[in-house]
Amino acid sequence: MIEQKKINIQNKKAGFEFEIIDRFEAGIVLKGSEIKSIRNGGGSISEAFCFVRDSELFIRNMNIPEYSHGAYANHIPDSLRKLLLTKKELSRIDAKIREKGLSVIPLRLFINDRGFAKVEVGLGRGKKKFDKRESIKDKDTQREMDRAMKKYK
Repeated sequence: MIEQKKINIQNKKAGFEFEIIDRFEAGIVLKGSEIKSIRNGGGSISEAFCFVRDSELFIRNMNIPEYSHGAYANHIPDSLRKLLLTKKELSRIDAKIREKGLSVIPLRLFINDRGFAKVEVGLGRGKKKFDKRESIKDKDTQREMDRAMKKYK
């Protein structure tokens, strides 16, 4: 069997902008040229967001570049895509979204062991300015501690 490279596209801004409360793994409905483009390492979810419409979860602004060998059958890079979750998970997400201040954020796009493209979405609450400053401070102190440990090894 041909060894596939691991695809793991992360939304680095999500951890900084939001406090993640709960995580879900969702399948994604893709066309042939979209999955080929993702397997080539293309794709960005940094500007993407999720929303619920008619008891279904969708992702918008997820950029999957056109497949280089797609010709006339290529896809639209920023089109609306449906996420696949169980009814139980969808109802739980929908109930949480109705609470004040919670939103659904795509955290990472990856290909699982079976070769299917998945999106990890998280329920998150937006951080305030002082929370963001605290996150930066924690990251800096952790970096300093790591440097100190490397120095004494």
